[in-house]
Amino acid sequence: MQFENGETTILCRSPGGEEEDVVEYITFGEGKRNLLMIPGISDGLRTVDGLALPFSIAFHRYAKEFRVFSMSRRRKIPEGYTIRDMADDVLSAMENLGLTSSRTDVVGISQGGMIAQELALAVPEKIRRLVLAITMPRQNDTVREVLTRWIRMAEEGDTEGLMADTAERTFTGNFVRAYRRAYGIYGKYNDRLPGGVKGTERFIREAKACLSHDAWDRLPGLRIPTLVLGGTEDAIVTGAASRELASRIPGALLHMFEGYSHGAFIQAEDFHEWILDFLTADEESVKRK
Repeated sequence: MQFENGETTILCRSPGGEEEDVVEYITFGEGKRNLLMIPGISDGLRTVDGLALPFSIAFHRYAKEFRVFSMSRRRKIPEGYTIRDMADDVLSAMENLGLTSSRTDVVGISQGGMIAQELALAVPEKIRRLVLAITMPRQNDTVREVLTRWIRMAEEGDTEGLMADTAERTFTGNFVRAYRRAYGIYGKYNDRLPGGVKGTERFIREAKACLSHDAWDRLPGLRIPTLVLGGTEDAIVTGAASRELASRIPGALLHMFEGYSHGAFIQAEDFHEWILDFLTADEESVKRK
């Protein structure tokens, strides 16, 4: 399987006007259609830089049907960076990579789902189908409490505690213990790992962006076939947020993974089957009601 690690230069907004910055991306697969996967807030601690091979292995089931792309946020994240800014940067990178010459399928997970909402609202004509997984249309009390806690831990430099708390909120059952240990290692040695970010400023600024995300009033105008996936026990954005999100997008399909939290995309065995079935189904199957 072919895979590639790369970066592209974009022109983006900054407090002083416009400036050039770099977006790192990875790509793999041999399919005829393009698929963009936008990762979550973990990007604040570990970007996709150098991860094309492990990513292609983890998501190998997409390789036959799609040419898969995944990209990080811009390299230098300014204070006050918003979800809309992130979507603008994704669009610029997509244009550079030729992903806007035809309609692209987009999958956004967690914060990536918030970015995907803004991207779809900005350029609906560029997106063929949209998957919004374990994400939210606007903040709620649970996500506000969780992110405020994580920001405080990051400001104190407690990355081990931050990662441990993330594991406990993300997974259920036996996965909690396993991933608590793995995430603890990430927290301790993160900046030595491929894609690892030094310091916590990037994470803090990405987390603050989540707290200001609000697409609630604009989502009813979305006219793209959409699948919303959520976990009934989501301890970060809540399962209710997934249901609310689906209710705001006319014709959106909804599936809730029973008993799973925010890590349903890792734990639920049929998570990617739902996405692939939706993306490869005939037009009538995903037709808006």
